[in-house]
Amino acid sequence: MNARSVRRIRGLAAAALATVLAGTAAACSNPGGPGAPSAAAEDSVVVGIAHEPETLSPLLGYGREGNSKIFDGLLALDADMKLRPALATALPDVSADGLTYTYRLRTGVTFSDGTPFTAEDVVFTYRTILDPKTNNPARTELDALKDVRAEGDHTVVFTLKYPYAPFAQRTLHAIAPARIAGRQDVNTGPFTTRPVGTGPYVLADWSKGEKLTFKANPRYWGGAPKVRKLTMAVIKDDDVRATRLRAGDLDGAVLPPNLARGFADDPAKKTYKARTYDYRTVTLPTHNKVTGDTAVRRALDLAVDRQAMVDKILEGAGKPAYGPVPTDSAWFTRGTERRHDLAAARRILDEAGWKPGDDGIRVKDGVRAAFPLWYPSGDKLRQDHALAYASDAKKAGIDITTQAGTWEVIEPRMKHDAVLAGGGAPGDPDFDQYPLLLSSLAGDGFNNMAGYDNPAVDQALADGRRTNDHAARKAAYDTVQRELMKNPGYTFLTHIDHLYVVADRWDGLTTQVEPHDHGLASGPWWNVEDWTPKK
Repeated sequence: MNARSVRRIRGLAAAALATVLAGTAAACSNPGGPGAPSAAAEDSVVVGIAHEPETLSPLLGYGREGNSKIFDGLLALDADMKLRPALATALPDVSADGLTYTYRLRTGVTFSDGTPFTAEDVVFTYRTILDPKTNNPARTELDALKDVRAEGDHTVVFTLKYPYAPFAQRTLHAIAPARIAGRQDVNTGPFTTRPVGTGPYVLADWSKGEKLTFKANPRYWGGAPKVRKLTMAVIKDDDVRATRLRAGDLDGAVLPPNLARGFADDPAKKTYKARTYDYRTVTLPTHNKVTGDTAVRRALDLAVDRQAMVDKILEGAGKPAYGPVPTDSAWFTRGTERRHDLAAARRILDEAGWKPGDDGIRVKDGVRAAFPLWYPSGDKLRQDHALAYASDAKKAGIDITTQAGTWEVIEPRMKHDAVLAGGGAPGDPDFDQYPLLLSSLAGDGFNNMAGYDNPAVDQALADGRRTNDHAARKAAYDTVQRELMKNPGYTFLTHIDHLYVVADRWDGLTTQVEPHDHGLASGPWWNVEDWTPKK
């Protein structure tokens, strides 16, 4: 998968090429086998994650949400999701018109190779991302940025095209060294897999499809971490991750609820639950004669039993989703909740001319109400959501065939076939809704996978990101959520709490409110550099 392929519903498949580790295929997947990660040393941690990144270069999108381990941003998020200084000495000074952000930088900070960190590196990073020749899938996130310049070695000034309320959160982005990354091909050079940063860890080894190994950075400006070695074993299959955790091959892992429950009585392990913005949704491609029909979309929105999914699939670890914004967010629009109403779903289809055939499946103008629904192989949560969704749809007379496949198989089919997708980003609604719904981004990798096209939504998305007025922004995102009721190009199903099971050997573990992307940057190891061994 190339860099373009990681464009997405935020984080949908940013690392979709992770290989399932079969028992004898690789040493890393063989508990206790030669070269396998071990959880023996008290200053070493081995965790199981589901996906790996395509690149480790911030210039190509890695580390844009912070917690990258190898790099730092100007700012970071604390445990309460509040902005705090990182490479900057304080939060930015913002001009009265909201168009200028000024950051003062820490002095004495070096990259892991010993070269000094300066304002030049910040300017280089952001200007390179904005360069159309750079294969950065997240360039639209910096659409508001007009220019960035250095004032001496320790001051950086960002100038915006328009007031963009959440700009400071965009400066969580990891900073790359100009003197290294700037001297090679930004898209294909060795820096993409052998990075150098200012963060608490240095990449020691990356065995693609197997594991990433990090060692503590002795030059880290925040002090060398007590956990001196961090290994992230890439294990796509949920069951394999649980098996390896139980065998003692892993110190921790992200697990779905039914597998996490199996460790509830293990006194040596502790389960952590993270609140998230992570949703599961079904894309309803506009270019499909069935899923592109507004009546079918509205009927599916009412036929699905979201609460049953929360109760049975998530075992209570989540909540119903009616759009990208969780119901407990201040940005959620009250009144946009959709009830489970199978009778109403059937009426909508009847009135639109979708009539039941002899087999109970509806037909209109010779078109049968049937379509495939793809989900990624090995992802049990998506599989269970897909099966439940298909079962609910069948009761309304819509025939959905669920199919598993790799992302290489799924991606070329996304324009016409439905996908059990994931997304979600904490904080500002612009972060997720813009790439998810903007019509001009349809067909742009994993952005707007459904090809959703709604002029009212396009206008509201533009209005929401081009003002600092909170009331105006709330009105814009209220419009988006109400329009999704009228014409839902996606059937949002659940917002999922992330569950992690970790050996109870360290102090300092917490979780943040997490995005869809989790594993490498999120999880209890978001602050592993602050962990200390239990006495």
